[in-house]
Order: sequence, then C-alpha cells, then structure tokens
Amino acid sequence: MSRERAKTNITSFLTRQKITTILSATFVAFLLWLFVKSEEEYTTSLEMPVEIRNLPSSFILNEEVPKVALAQIKGQGRSLFKTFLLKRFFTEFKLVLDLEKISEEYNFVLNEYFDEYPQKVVIPPSFDISFIEILRPTSIHISLNEYKEKEVFIRPNVYVLPKAGFTLVGKPEFKPKNIRITGSRNLVETIYYANTSPDTILDADKNISISLPIDPPDNQVLEYSHSEVFYTQRVQKIGERIISEIPVKILNQDSQMRIFSSPQTVSLTVVGGIEYISNLKPSELEVSVDFNNWREDKQFYEIRVNTPNDVLDWMDLSPMSIELIVTQKNS
Repeated sequence: MSRERAKTNITSFLTRQKITTILSATFVAFLLWLFVKSEEEYTTSLEMPVEIRNLPSSFILNEEVPKVALAQIKGQGRSLFKTFLLKRFFTEFKLVLDLEKISEEYNFVLNEYFDEYPQKVVIPPSFDISFIEILRPTSIHISLNEYKEKEVFIRPNVYVLPKAGFTLVGKPEFKPKNIRITGSRNLVETIYYANTSPDTILDADKNISISLPIDPPDNQVLEYSHSEVFYTQRVQKIGERIISEIPVKILNQDSQMRIFSSPQTVSLTVVGGIEYISNLKPSELEVSVDFNNWREDKQFYEIRVNTPNDVLDWMDLSPMSIELIVTQKNS
C-alpha cells in the first residue's frame, strides 16, 4: 500500500513539474512576442488636457472650454504602452491655447493652430511618441468678457415640514449671509442670488442646523467664494400666552381734537412657538382704532389687531371694542 502511494506521489510531482515548465515556456514566449511587437510602430488615440494660457488679467472666459481633446499619436508599442500606463502621473501632457493676442472672440481651428505652433503640443520627451493630429473637437471657440465680482444673497431650496404641534420660528439664517460670485460682467450683472441644492426635512421637532451645497446654474462660467453654506432654522413647540397691557393706538387723528380711548389698553391670547411668545412684548402687537370711523352718535368702535408673522393666531381679545372720547381743543 505504501509503495502504491509513493508511486502516486512521484507521478503527481512529475506532472506538476511538467505543467510548471510549460507555463514558464509560454510566459517566456509571450515576453519575446511582446518585445518583438513593441518594436513595431502603431497609431492610436489619446485624451490630452486642454490648458488656457495668458488670459488677460481684466478678462474672464465667457463660456466653458473643453477640458480635454482627443489626439492621434504614434510610436513604438512599448512607448505607447508606457504612455497609457503612466500618463496620468505626468502633468506635462497638455494642449496649450495661448490667448495673449486674443481680444474678445476667437475660434481656434485646432489642427491648423498646432501645425503653426507645434510647441503648443506638450509631450514629455521621455515617452518617445509623436503627435499626429486632433480628432475631436476640431475647433474651440473662445469668448472673453470683462471680469467682475459681486456679493449676492442666498436663496434656500429647502422644504421643512414641522411635526404636528410644532412650528417654524423666524426666517432661516445662513453663514455666511452672502457669497461672492466672479465671472464675466454680462453674466454677473444678471444674477442676484445663489441657490442651494434642494433638500427636504420632514417631521421637524427641533432646531435645524445643516450644511447645504451651493447649486450653480448649468452651462455658466462662474466662480463662487463658497461651495456650501451653513443653514439654521428655529423649530419650537406650539403654545399659548395671554398678553396684557397692550396699548391702543388711534389712527388718523384730527389735529383739532383731543382723542382718548377707554380703556387705553387691552389683552389677548397669542398662539405660536413657546420660546418666541414667551419673549413677545405688548408693544410688538398693534391694536388700533381708526378715527375716520368716528361719529358723534356712535359710542363703541371695533378694534383692529395686527401681529408679527411668527404669531400663528390670536384670540380672546378683551374688551372686543372700545369707547372714543373726543373733545374740541381750545383755540
């Protein structure tokens, strides 16, 4: 039994050695084939970054310029292989468009331009490849405009739905309050705000503090001083509070008359965010009577109530109407 096992082990070893030898020979043959083929010359396409140089200091691009162009190149197989393998690690690969002599509008016909200025096709010498032509785009349009910057306010694109029994208090606040935009004068002068990316917050029952990305318009060459803003919104539980000693104002008074209200103050119940209404002062509520409605035969007048926006409702006005006491001033 042990003799059979030994025979089997020897056979398995010889088989593994044979397979290893075959694989090694195949690999060596592949390397030899690759070496021979790498000596041959090929043509292929390669994406190359487009770089804008010598943009006049008082001008800015009016429209987007393609970031890359597809170029046809040639070289030995080994050089092309090296290029595709290592190009991303070298910033020297680029197609340069020089704007030094450009005023406002110019159309670069790329193959004509690089035929005239071959030095604008930048390829590191160590890669040993040659530029043939640009495949696409065939041309790049340059439009320049005067440079301008200004501050704009932020317009949130946020939908907040409070939880039942809660309410939003005050307007949302941003940090920073405004952001600076930079771009061509014609474009900047048409923009008055910066939108945030859309967001939705449901069942809010506490103050909100989040970062919101700025959402720039599509197809517009603009730079923003901030890529995001900090958004805060107060959320409070709804409650009620009785406010007394609210002064009554008399509107449209006659300068020839002495006019008094009786009583001179009223009280009412306000509804709103608990923290907000707890700090609400009587002077922030406007209770008034219009003297234009006064008549000698009329004794009591209806009261008009105006409250701040964050007061959700009011009720239980006391008294509901007041008396106007009017006397003639002595001449």
